[in-house]
Amino acid sequence: MKLLNEIIEFNEQFVAEKKYEEYITTKFPNKHMVILTCMDTRLLELLPKALNLGNGDVKIVKDAGALITHPFGSVMRSILVAIYELQAEEVLVIGHYDCGMGGLKADPIIEKMKDRGIKQETIDTLSYSGIDVKNWLKGFDNVTDSVSHSVNVIRKHPLIPKNVAVHGLVIDPTTGKLDLVENGYELTE
Repeated sequence: MKLLNEIIEFNEQFVAEKKYEEYITTKFPNKHMVILTCMDTRLLELLPKALNLGNGDVKIVKDAGALITHPFGSVMRSILVAIYELQAEEVLVIGHYDCGMGGLKADPIIEKMKDRGIKQETIDTLSYSGIDVKNWLKGFDNVTDSVSHSVNVIRKHPLIPKNVAVHGLVIDPTTGKLDLVENGYELTE
């Protein structure tokens, strides 16, 4: 059976048995917080448990490496929507140790793209169009520096209110232990 078929079959039973009822909440985060974190599979359940979060407590934005690569991209837009439309008053950027974006180089990814049928001409066209594919695909060297970078992009964004605390943390993907990188309360007005 294909994975999608398994998902749909499970979902039909989930809905029929009304298992959704324990997850009913509003679209507004109970703790008035938005979290930017990595898409790493190890964090799916660990991160909320390590932070004592339940369904409906926070908005979670997931992006490879919890890295904001463009101040006017979709990650930043999601954070702004959480603040202005969904009552978030604080932002947490949570990176993690042993991140796949750590030390990631673009060339091996580009080679894998080619192996899967993407032509060099397509990559060249993107480059000629002003998209620096190699820079866009590269990771970071140090997770703490990367978290500080994302915190600073958010904190210095012209559309972020000065009274929004933006914090930075790094989580251990095995134990859930948090290390504080940036305490946003120290810089809010």
